[in-house]
Amino acid sequence: MKPSNVWACTLWLGMSLMSHLAQAVELKVLSGNGSRPAVIALTQQFEKATGHKVTVDFFVNPDVKKKIEGGEYFDDSRAVIGRIGLGAAIKAGAPKPDISTVEGFKKTMLSINSVAYPGDGASGIYFVSLLDRMGIGAEMKPKLRPMPGEYNVEVVATGTVDMVVVVASRIYGVPGVDMLGLIPKELQTWIGFATGINPQSKHADAARALTKFLSSPPADAVLKPIGIEPFVE
Repeated sequence: MKPSNVWACTLWLGMSLMSHLAQAVELKVLSGNGSRPAVIALTQQFEKATGHKVTVDFFVNPDVKKKIEGGEYFDDSRAVIGRIGLGAAIKAGAPKPDISTVEGFKKTMLSINSVAYPGDGASGIYFVSLLDRMGIGAEMKPKLRPMPGEYNVEVVATGTVDMVVVVASRIYGVPGVDMLGLIPKELQTWIGFATGINPQSKHADAARALTKFLSSPPADAVLKPIGIEPFVE
């Protein structure tokens, strides 16, 4: 089988999705960790709808970005699918602190013993810069626990760390944690979820079908419950 390529990346540094689409039955997907629940759910739906086999490999966003910039993948016909904000979660059953306002979020940050975040991810970089911007960077430094992209929410479920701040979609589907919600809008950053088709693809029609599927109503029904707001023109 000759592979065809379709990839998706965010409009803002982060969550990148990249796919090798084989016209027959084999698809390989390279994705940023932040969109893990959505990518898994949507590729499973696409498998059922098309008969293709989809294999997904997850990496931190900077690693995916390097592959794009290194020329391993090429962008064309970019289409925005949705956007994702930063959220916070704690161990399931623990008392839920207030993060609904800027002041509440600040007080919560200063009161907790430890907070995890993706050390190499775009959302983690933003979070650390946000603490500095809020004037609590120095106080928070001893409490910060940078974690690998594939293991930053899970560490909260074990009770090792009190809280995690990460792209909201990464939190959903992880057992043992309770979602607190998105951080206040005044502090928020939005990470785009977008797709593009490799102009060198030998199976452009199939690649376009995948892109179309990711922006279809069935896909929206998967995106919304896990914190990804579908794009509306």
